[in-house]
Amino acid sequence: MVPLREGYPHGLHSSPSRNGPKGGDGVKIAIVTDAWYPQINGVVNTLVHTVRCLRRQNHSVQVIAPEQFRTIPCPTYPEIHLAVDVWTVGKRLEQQSPDAVHIATEGPLGFAARRWCLARSFPFTTAYMTRFPEYIAMRFGLPPDLLTGCFRRFHGPSSGVMVSTVSLRDELASKGFRNLKLWSRGVDTELFAPGSADALEAPRPRFLYVGRVAVEKNIEAFLRLDLPGSKIVTGAGPSLDHLRASYPDALFTGAKRGEELAAIYASCDVFVFPSCTDTFGVVMLEAAACGLPVAAFPVQGPLDVVRNGMTGVLDRDLGRACIEALAIDSEACRAHALSFSWDACTEQFLDNLALEDGAAVLCGRRASQGSDGTRTGRASCL
Repeated sequence: MVPLREGYPHGLHSSPSRNGPKGGDGVKIAIVTDAWYPQINGVVNTLVHTVRCLRRQNHSVQVIAPEQFRTIPCPTYPEIHLAVDVWTVGKRLEQQSPDAVHIATEGPLGFAARRWCLARSFPFTTAYMTRFPEYIAMRFGLPPDLLTGCFRRFHGPSSGVMVSTVSLRDELASKGFRNLKLWSRGVDTELFAPGSADALEAPRPRFLYVGRVAVEKNIEAFLRLDLPGSKIVTGAGPSLDHLRASYPDALFTGAKRGEELAAIYASCDVFVFPSCTDTFGVVMLEAAACGLPVAAFPVQGPLDVVRNGMTGVLDRDLGRACIEALAIDSEACRAHALSFSWDACTEQFLDNLALEDGAAVLCGRRASQGSDGTRTGRASCL
């Protein structure tokens, strides 16, 4: 068992029972991911909430993550650790004997799981959760089209490539990706909610960014703006020291999670999302749940999450978007966030899974059987 860490409940890596869910009515799911605690990002956030919801629905979930392996720091991003001894992934999957395998990331663990599945003709699903071709191109100067081809080949054998939005699905389809399936995102509206306590000491209005502090997030487009009040950056990453030194007038809180993070959202006036490379942007939902309007560029992610003029302002002039967002009704932002449920997202995830031939249970219901008790068709969730 991986050691218990603050902010994540006991047993997120392994199911409560080694023999599957209580009563045997659920699906045994293996999730393989190169992104996991202690990373703080949208991928980890999505996977943690999905695992919680699956467990509540009586499914058995095993997470194969970097903490279970020897790791090395990722080049240019030492906060992220990459698994080294990935040849043990197959053994772990054999021991788990899952009904379904979901590969969440295109890293060393993801490649090892993919190789194991292909060698055994075991169906699997994948997810396109991060724009790695664009990120790698920014850091190393490689052609994005070349990298896109590599990622297309990675996802090619997948029974379902899960994507968070219709616009991302359409974009990837135009680039030759197949078997694309929607898997949206949610927000914990009990944790993230408007609050009366002020967690910050900074002049108003307060403009807030939350997320990785890295070059691909385009944070300097926010920090360079001439805005009244205060600019606040919450998060950690490889660009933190540089930005802190370059913009001494901004408040850098470091990484926060849980109630501390919720209190920072609720203490601000506008959430600024300067990224032009995100596939979704769960932080925008967290901000909206706390009553904050979003100011962002009119690009994929914000276009899918923000109702322009109602829950935020999308404008190619980010400074103008920030100022105009101050007039947005906070109650409308909260109401919008309430429509995003992690339970609904988990149902999408289950519906997208590819179950191994012979799996006898489907999302809490038995698979169709003939009069002699044999299966009458291939398993598919819901």
